[in-house]
Amino acid sequence: MTDVKKLREIAKDLTVLYVEDTKDLRDAMSQYLKKLFLHVRLASDGKEGLKSYQEESFDIVITDIQMPYMTGLEMIKEIKEIKDEQEIIIISAYGEAQYFLDAIRLGVSDYIIKPINHTQINQVLYKIAYKLMRFKENIEYKEHLEAMVEARSFKILALEKEKIKNFENTLLAFVELIEDRDTYTGGHSQRVAMYCKLIAQKMNCSDEECELIYRAGILHDIGKITTPDTVLLKPGKLNELEYKLIQDHVKVGYSLLHKIDMYKELAEIIIYHHERYDGLGYPKGLKGEEIPTLARIMMLADAFDAMTTNRIYKGRKKTSVAIEELQKLSKKQFHPEVVAAAVEVLSDLQIVESISQLPVTDIEQERFSYFYRDQITHAFNADYLNFMINRNYFEPEYSCINTLYMHNFSHYNKKHGWSGGDKLLSQFVDHLQGLYPLAMIFRFHGDDFILLSKEHLEIDMNQFEFLDIFQAEHISISKLHIDLKKQELRNLKELEELL
Repeated sequence: MTDVKKLREIAKDLTVLYVEDTKDLRDAMSQYLKKLFLHVRLASDGKEGLKSYQEESFDIVITDIQMPYMTGLEMIKEIKEIKDEQEIIIISAYGEAQYFLDAIRLGVSDYIIKPINHTQINQVLYKIAYKLMRFKENIEYKEHLEAMVEARSFKILALEKEKIKNFENTLLAFVELIEDRDTYTGGHSQRVAMYCKLIAQKMNCSDEECELIYRAGILHDIGKITTPDTVLLKPGKLNELEYKLIQDHVKVGYSLLHKIDMYKELAEIIIYHHERYDGLGYPKGLKGEEIPTLARIMMLADAFDAMTTNRIYKGRKKTSVAIEELQKLSKKQFHPEVVAAAVEVLSDLQIVESISQLPVTDIEQERFSYFYRDQITHAFNADYLNFMINRNYFEPEYSCINTLYMHNFSHYNKKHGWSGGDKLLSQFVDHLQGLYPLAMIFRFHGDDFILLSKEHLEIDMNQFEFLDIFQAEHISISKLHIDLKKQELRNLKELEELL
């Protein structure tokens, strides 16, 4: 915990510009800052803040992001044009990844999320004030004894190491953010990093190369931070446009990392980890020996994890089956020497079988429903029914299917229009959910519905005869029951043949 007394001692001669559009917060924070710093100047928006900065110099600039007339990020960009090394702290309620990325690109000193935690801001202010104090001392006492210079250099180095560590932690937080967005990718980067290192060791790569590819494995999908949720979270296969959007993640990752000295080597691996031995990969279509060695390893490690992980549209492969597929793709997708090494080190791995794309938490359920719920009735759609039937064939869980056929609905549509028909279907699904809360309800062929049940479910047709929405329009319901314990079904096509 930062000692406030020490902070006050080293900050007392420093000047601060504080930019915040919320008056109550600006007043409260300014009172706190004035207890620490020699001079604190206030501004209520980015435009006013920039004008103040142009009129006088400040040791530290503290700013919000979203403000009228000029945002904090716009102001920071202008300030950096005047003085690139200016120490700047962002204090904002906005914690989205894009704001972090913009802040990193602009070279801000630190980023604090509102509400303000005084312990945290004291630590940040102490770090910056200490750095400024040492910098000024360095100028004032550069002729002093070598021991003093050495001591100061050691402390500066320690601060730089801390800054690097904080930066690395920020990038790792981005990786966790990406993986938290998608159930399937949870732990993916860690597994790929482990597979990369095992293969690299088998190929007699140096210790430095093994550590390098492990770190690259952790960050290899960081570019997906800009991939839209509708693409990243889509459980099924991507269309052509979606595939192009997902391809951009290697370029984004490279763009983010290659400008930073400590990550340049990692960036050169990451950008090529979707190339192919036969030249059919992306982003550059490199082939054979044109692909860097460590990127060749990552190509295979990434694919192996995809093969051995459950996805909503495709179950995981057993390790032995995945190994056979790697061998078949030797000299096509993968380099033969990498395949040979991978076969030796990955064949006996125990893969965690519980990793799945199926939703667990309420938030995951909501994300999931975007893809597999009918937008009119909010029942599940036919794509999900196909998946559930296939899954039930291999892992029996459900005992019966009830199909409800709605008759004379087309006449209702003609009379009341599509919006009226949509309303009726939605009401019917609500009614079914009230009657059979434990069953999964699917909309099927427009005006038919399927109930999938774990326990035997007997539908009482009398429950529909007296519904006002049906009686007035002469709509009737019929049913078909299928016992899944007697009738094995592999997919939706087989079900349609029975219906």
